[in-house]
Amino acid sequence: MSFRSSALLWAAAALFISGCATTKVQPQVSFTPAALKSNNQRVGVAMTALPKAEVHVNGNICLLCIVTANAANSTLSKHAATLTLEDFPSLKDKAVAALRQKGVNAIVIEEPLDIKALLDTSPGTRNAAPKNFAPLKQKYGVDSLLVLEVHSVGFVRNYSGYFATNDPKALVRGTGYMVNLSTNTYEWYLPVYVAKSAEGKWDEPTAFPVLTNAYYQALETGKDDFLRPLTN
Repeated sequence: MSFRSSALLWAAAALFISGCATTKVQPQVSFTPAALKSNNQRVGVAMTALPKAEVHVNGNICLLCIVTANAANSTLSKHAATLTLEDFPSLKDKAVAALRQKGVNAIVIEEPLDIKALLDTSPGTRNAAPKNFAPLKQKYGVDSLLVLEVHSVGFVRNYSGYFATNDPKALVRGTGYMVNLSTNTYEWYLPVYVAKSAEGKWDEPTAFPVLTNAYYQALETGKDDFLRPLTN
C-alpha cells in the first residue's frame, strides 16, 4: 500500500472517530394526528440522491484489515456495481400518493435534496433537526418537509480483525422523517435497516444469483418499511 493510500485511510479514520464522538442518536418519532392534519398545510416530499450498490465492511477492524477485507470481497463488489435500484426512485411518488389518500396536501419535490448543503443547528430543543431546514419553507412553498433519505444499499459483511464473522447480507439502510419547517423539529423520524441473508449458498461468482435475489428482496422490504407509517 502506498504512503498516499495509508494517509487517506488514516484521515478517513480520524474523521469517522471524531464524527462518532459528537453524533447524537435521534430516537424514533411516531406520526401524530397533528403531523398529518389535512387543512391548508402543504407537505413537500423529497428524496436524497440514491447511492449506488456496493459492499460495506463493518466491525472491529484495523485500517489494514479494511484493505484486506475489501480485497477479499472485490468480486462481490464488482457484481454489486452492476445491480440496479429497480423502482426504488418511485418511492417519493408513492409517499405522496399515500399522503394524499389521507387528505394531506402533499407535493413532490422533484430535485434530489442535498442535506449536506444545509447549515448545522445548535442542539437543544427535543427532536430538533441537526440541520436547518427552515429556508426550504419559502423555497418550496411548503409547511413541512417529508424526507426519504437512503444512506446505503448493496451488501454488508461483518469482520473481526482480518476475519469475516458472517456471510454477506443484502443491505438497505436509510431514514424517513418529516420536519416542521416553522420549528425545525421532527414530526416523524424512522430509521430503516434491512439486512437479508441469502437463502442458500451465497458464494457463487460472478453472478451471485442467490445473494442477488436477497438484494432485490431487501429493496422491496426497504420500500415497504419507508411507506408503512404513511399508509397505516
